Amino acid sequence: MVSKNLKCPYICWDIKTMTGSKENMVGFDRLSSDRKFHESDYAIAGAVSGFVTRTLFQPLDVIKIRFQLQIEPITDLSKRSKYKGMIHAFHCIRKEEGIQALWKGIVPAQFLSTTYGALQFMAFEILTQQASTHLPEKFQSEAKPLINFTCGALAGGIATTGSFPFDVMRTRLVAQGEPKIYKNVFHATATMLRTEGPFSFYKGLSPTLVQIMPNAGAQFAFYKLFQGLWNVLFKKESTTTTVFQSSCCGAASGITAKMIVYPLDLIKKRIQVQGFEEARKAFGSVRRYTGLIHCASCILKEEGIFGLYKGFSPSVLKAAFTTGSHFLYYEQTLKVLAYINRSIL
Repeated sequence: MVSKNLKCPYICWDIKTMTGSKENMVGFDRLSSDRKFHESDYAIAGAVSGFVTRTLFQPLDVIKIRFQLQIEPITDLSKRSKYKGMIHAFHCIRKEEGIQALWKGIVPAQFLSTTYGALQFMAFEILTQQASTHLPEKFQSEAKPLINFTCGALAGGIATTGSFPFDVMRTRLVAQGEPKIYKNVFHATATMLRTEGPFSFYKGLSPTLVQIMPNAGAQFAFYKLFQGLWNVLFKKESTTTTVFQSSCCGAASGITAKMIVYPLDLIKKRIQVQGFEEARKAFGSVRRYTGLIHCASCILKEEGIFGLYKGFSPSVLKAAFTTGSHFLYYEQTLKVLAYINRSIL
């Protein structure tokens, strides 16, 4: 006979959980929660989600970054442009640098994705649990989207600060052409420390936080919103999420959030490659920016309002695929961890 209060150090289970959970995996909800994962479970699931997603969709990120850093228009009408579109960029990179170049910067990118994923999901789960514990029930029921947005934004800020050096190195490695300035991630680390100092690993942090926090908050808020709408539209009584549901709701939340904050992502990339102009000469014009406002004003003056949305096509595709993948693999990994922990009770 199984006790209803049977516990282990990592996870707490009751009879309902042993026979099949009916809880939405993302975010703590006091009213529907029938299990409590340990913080390490959230970190592991977030890291796995980040690792798998990065491996699958790194080429879209490479093309997006190349577009964001190009001063010239991304169009077939411009003879000065290095890249004229997604298909053209893909073939150019493959022809000039080899197919492996589409995974340039994958090592620091994996460090970035696994660290960010672990910190973000763990922080979000802890924050939503604290909100559920300390906020009045009436406020929780009436302001659930606001709570999810705030917890998601704070989680994004924590994860960004902890993983940002990997983002800068990833951008530098992806941005360089041939011949390479940096041989690998270790050479890049040593060179940046020697020539630019430790603060070079945090170039662009301010616009990144301005961009990431509302983006992360919107992703979590919209994901929970779309999950609720899905259950209403398809008249689902159980809140257990399927693979298809996680993917669709995640993709929709990623697209919606990306449309809101995309210009800040572009400005961040431009600032991250400051002091790295030598490796960018083969790609076209280079510029020096003194900060977020100066960068934005220069882009608007030289490239117009659409300059702030360069690389939007691969970026929105990436947002759809990666956000759907993040939530999907996060929830599926938690289910695997639940099965493993259940089997050792």
